[in-house]
Amino acid sequence: MTKFGFIRHGSTAWNKERRAQGSSDIPLDQDGIDDAKKLAARLSSENWDYIFSSNLLRAKQTAEIVAEKLNVPALILDTRLREVSGGLIEGTTEAERMEKWGADWRSMDLGIEKVDSVLERGLACLNDIHLKHPKSNVLIVSHGSFIRHLIKELTPEVDLTSHLENTSITTLSISNDLWNCEAYNCVKHLDQTVNNG
Repeated sequence: MTKFGFIRHGSTAWNKERRAQGSSDIPLDQDGIDDAKKLAARLSSENWDYIFSSNLLRAKQTAEIVAEKLNVPALILDTRLREVSGGLIEGTTEAERMEKWGADWRSMDLGIEKVDSVLERGLACLNDIHLKHPKSNVLIVSHGSFIRHLIKELTPEVDLTSHLENTSITTLSISNDLWNCEAYNCVKHLDQTVNNG
């Protein structure tokens, strides 16, 4: 059995402003850094063998904080774990999109990456990791929309109505080509205080 822990990156200024980030390279804000430290403290009591991350700064920073706390091999960056590209909507809020393109903006071709493309690169990445590190526990630090697309594809029975929280962890395992979701959107570490020691 191979176990994957999908982590959504820590919070950014754009998260708080509810701006579409997509491929934009936005750093963590202070809350994002603090929450990533809480996550790292939680994960340090668990057994993880590898950490893979999107190369976008907010995911990379989150992964670096976790990697520093865990005794794992070098952090591995993979562009296939990047967020769904937002095309023309990147940097905009819902209100700005409504003003610019109207209420039907979701039905317009604004250059947003198609789901098929996201799944093609995401599933290929997971398959490569699974083949290279079978029977391992692997952390994947990525992005909300990207993770949700993968969860929906691999474990369609999971209720995805709740919004994926920043630094949440969703755990999936694969055995005999069958995927199982063990935990979804877990943020129990956010109740803990930060230990900077």
